[in-house]
Amino acid sequence: EINVLGTIKTIDLASVAKSRKYFSVSTDKAAAPASLMGASKRVMELALMQNSVEVPVSTARFANVAFSDGSLLYGFKQRLRNKQPISAPVDIQRYFVTQREAGELCLMSCLLGRSRDIFFPKESDQMRLTYLHEVALSFLETHGYEPVLCENEQEARARVNDLIARRKWPCYFFASDTSGEKPFEEFFLPGDNIDLARFQSIGVIQHPEFADKASLDFFVERLEELRHRGRWSKSDIIPLLHTLVPELHHIDTGKNLDNRM
Repeated sequence: EINVLGTIKTIDLASVAKSRKYFSVSTDKAAAPASLMGASKRVMELALMQNSVEVPVSTARFANVAFSDGSLLYGFKQRLRNKQPISAPVDIQRYFVTQREAGELCLMSCLLGRSRDIFFPKESDQMRLTYLHEVALSFLETHGYEPVLCENEQEARARVNDLIARRKWPCYFFASDTSGEKPFEEFFLPGDNIDLARFQSIGVIQHPEFADKASLDFFVERLEELRHRGRWSKSDIIPLLHTLVPELHHIDTGKNLDNRM
């Protein structure tokens, strides 16, 4: 509804209004997506590229925004406030950017991006892939607590009051078994046309025009049919996404990281 249909509706309006530029936020999850959200963002990008003939478009893929609502660090703050154990997978790596950095990246893409440019932050000493459990350990140490590793969730919950009273905090770290989580973040794929020279700290994917209008039209028509029918399932959505995003590799384990966290 939002990533695909809403984007197409608003870029059509921008075209009618003869807007000078259309900008939309994408996500790193659109690169070789493992989740349905990432795949829908990839379809959004393709819709933008297909409509770039009518109005110039640009977008930005960026990393996890630290402390934004619903983010990993936001969840850690909630657990600290509620005196709950900290949990995190041991085999997932993520990038993090500040809210200011995310805003600047979007502004740069909007104001300086050429049509069909996808901006992304370059990896640096300040922004590097970090294991989520390492983030959890640093978070607790920054707040003056000594992390204590527990064998399971039950032990972590049982030791909360005793450990916190001694400026320690129970942690449960686990091997990931959740749906839609890639082991590491990536902003582009082999074969993408990448420009790393234009800006000091920003890379640019120079995306080609998406010329397969028939496939995009079929996708939208089928999506509208499902919406008007009023019911659908993943078995309807995933094959439909594969028509435009064949690289989607979604394994449904029945669990998600938000619930585990």
